[in-house]
Amino acid sequence: MGGVTSSIAAKFAFFPPTPPSYHVVTDEQSGKLVIPEISSVIVRKVDGIEVLRLPTRRGSEIIAVYLKNNRAKGTLLYSHGNAADIGQMFDLFIELSAHLRVNIMAYDYSGYGQSTGKPSEYNTYADIEAVYDCVKTQYAAKDEDLILYGQSVGSGPTVDLASRLPNLRAVVLHSGILSGLRVLSPVKRSYWFDIYKNVDKIGLVNCPVLVIHGTADDVVDCSHGKQLWELCKEKYEPLWLKGAGHCNVELYPEYIRHLKKFVSTVSHWNTGRTRMGTTQANINDQSQQTAFWTSAYTNADSDIPESSSATSFGNQLRKFSDE
Repeated sequence: MGGVTSSIAAKFAFFPPTPPSYHVVTDEQSGKLVIPEISSVIVRKVDGIEVLRLPTRRGSEIIAVYLKNNRAKGTLLYSHGNAADIGQMFDLFIELSAHLRVNIMAYDYSGYGQSTGKPSEYNTYADIEAVYDCVKTQYAAKDEDLILYGQSVGSGPTVDLASRLPNLRAVVLHSGILSGLRVLSPVKRSYWFDIYKNVDKIGLVNCPVLVIHGTADDVVDCSHGKQLWELCKEKYEPLWLKGAGHCNVELYPEYIRHLKKFVSTVSHWNTGRTRMGTTQANINDQSQQTAFWTSAYTNADSDIPESSSATSFGNQLRKFSDE
C-alpha cells in the first residue's frame, strides 16, 4: 500500500523547484559546507549559520540550515511548502529568527533543493525525524523549547512528528491541509490511499497549536484550517487572514504580529509550567487554563512595527498543486 500511496502523492503533491535555487559546496579554508547563493550581507544579519547534510533512515541525504540567534528563547523547526526550497525561503527565515527571537532549523525534503532521494510522504517523515534528531543531539534543544512549524504540505510531516512528541512547546500550521486527498475533493472519510492524514492525527497533538490560513486561499481552502483548529486539543487563537491566498500570507502585517504574540505566549506558559512542576495533562480546571491564555496573550511583548517586515516572500512560492 505504501507504494500506491507514494505514487498518488507524486502525481499531485510534490513539485520541487527545477533547477534548485542554491548549491552546496565545501569551504576550502574551514572545511564546512556553505551555500554560495547566501550572500555575506545576509549572513551578517544572523548570529551564526550552519549548513548540514543529514542522513535519513530511508537512505536520503538531506540539506538543512541552522540559523543561530543569541537572544533565542527556543528553536523553530520549519517544514516549508511545496514548489519551494530553503534557498528561496532563506530571507523569511532570517526575518522570523529576528522577530520571534528563535533559532531556526529548516531543511529540504528528499528530492528538493540539494537533498538526495525522491519526494514521498514517508520520505518526508524520515526527513523531519533526521532534522529533529540533529536539533536534539547537535544543538541540545529540548522538546519543551521546540516549536514545529508546518507550511502547506509541510503540515504533513509536522503533524505526524508532533503527534508522537508529548512535550513540545508548540505547533504552527500555516495553510495546512486536512489530507492530500481532501485538497482535491471534499471527502468525508479517510481512505487507505490518502496521504498526510492530518485530520486523523491532529487530535493526538498535546501542545498549543496556532492555525494560520488565508480566507481567499484557492489552493487549500480555508475550511482545512478551520477544521484542523476545531480538532485541536489545545487551541490558540487562530489567524484567519481576510483576502490572503495560499502564497502571500507572510506579506500581511497581522501575520508576524500574531506569530510573535503566540511565540511569546507559549514561552511564558512553558516557563510557568516548568516552575510549577506540572504538565498540561495535569491542568483539569478549564477556566484557569483559559484565564492563563488570556492573560499571557494580553501581556505578550509586541515590539513589532505596524508594517510587515516580511517582504516579497510570496512571489518565490508556486502553488501547492496544478489548477
